[in-house]
Amino acid sequence: MVIVGCSNVTEGAPQVDAAEAPVYRASVSASIEESEASSSAKESERQESLTTEAIHSSCESLSSSSVEAITAVNDYVDAFNASASDAAAKAGPATDALNHSADEVARSLTDPLPPELKDAMNGWVDAARGVATAVAGNYGPEEFNVAITRLNDTKTTALNLCDAAY
Repeated sequence: MVIVGCSNVTEGAPQVDAAEAPVYRASVSASIEESEASSSAKESERQESLTTEAIHSSCESLSSSSVEAITAVNDYVDAFNASASDAAAKAGPATDALNHSADEVARSLTDPLPPELKDAMNGWVDAARGVATAVAGNYGPEEFNVAITRLNDTKTTALNLCDAAY
């Protein structure tokens, strides 16, 4: 085994250059402040990106799933109002579409979603389940119309908030 090494000894006593110490401290402080500011800015951008992603996800879930739900409910209402023989058969698809939409929107809700939009989406979930219950329970026209009005109002509110967020 061969060991090779070099050594150079410097003579003297270590000491702080008192004139340079304040400049060094200022440099370190400035570097720390810049690093903190940069980190804070990057975290703000990350949070904004998460919020944007949450908004798009929830709004897209509502937008896409509510179309099917509203179409199925309208088919049921049209058949019911016409006393069509297939009115009862249209209740199941309407109930399923409403519950599917409620489930999809509920799954899309995440913490970065702004509270007002989250409340509006939860309003849709509750209203969709309420209309599904009304359809499945064969509620009378007055109760059914109250549930439909709530559904339409919550959808309008949520979609308006989505439009404003884009």
